[in-house]
Amino acid sequence: MSNADRHGLIAQTVRESGRVTVQVLAELTGASEMTIRRDLDALAAQGVLERVRGGARTLLLRGEEPPFALRAHEAVDAKRRIAAEVSSLIADGETVLLDSGTTCLEIAHVLSRRPVTVMALSLQAIHVLGEGPGQATLMVPGGRPRAAEGALTGPLTLASLAALRFDTAVMGCCGLSAAQGLTAYDLDDAAVKKAAIDSSRRVVVATDGSKLGHTAYAYVGPATLLHTVVTDTAAPSAEITALEDTGTVVRAV
Repeated sequence: MSNADRHGLIAQTVRESGRVTVQVLAELTGASEMTIRRDLDALAAQGVLERVRGGARTLLLRGEEPPFALRAHEAVDAKRRIAAEVSSLIADGETVLLDSGTTCLEIAHVLSRRPVTVMALSLQAIHVLGEGPGQATLMVPGGRPRAAEGALTGPLTLASLAALRFDTAVMGCCGLSAAQGLTAYDLDDAAVKKAAIDSSRRVVVATDGSKLGHTAYAYVGPATLLHTVVTDTAAPSAEITALEDTGTVVRAV
């Protein structure tokens, strides 16, 4: 098991269990307890979990959005497959609006090597596109970054979106279902997502399967606004069918 895979498994286990001992994590991963202790120290330094005597515990309260640093370790392989599939849907020369979030950050890495114009809505994606191979043309909106997330929100972001029109908006989400539509954890983030959809000819949602069938409290819009959903094979089949019944194309990779 690679370091990245082990860190992802540890982060997921701590999040789901609330509190886990070093011994349990060593048995789960097959790594030594010394290695697990180093892993926990590294993840604690990133704000993924809290280090406690004998193990670690989650920093996440029920109903809160998981921290960006924690989500960055989850479903990494799936997010990279999703990123490659999303890139295949975008033609050279397109203008692309790229949402915030960890899946969209993986997409930024792929699009940085493409001859496209991208307006990125997070500081992390702006950095990736700005430091990339130079194929993509980066556009930077105004706005205020959300603490720890780097997602740009506020009236300057909304004004930037209103002034432009995009071929494709690549959106992330906190929850998506055929019945409840697209949702977010943050009201300001939801407002940005609404504006992004309004300014784009086509809307592609990129999300790992854990978000399908889940609903966060800030409503963005109905599933009928979405042209394509790119997800992974872990997505619930019943929810995929329900989304397809709304007219949305679903690609599970």
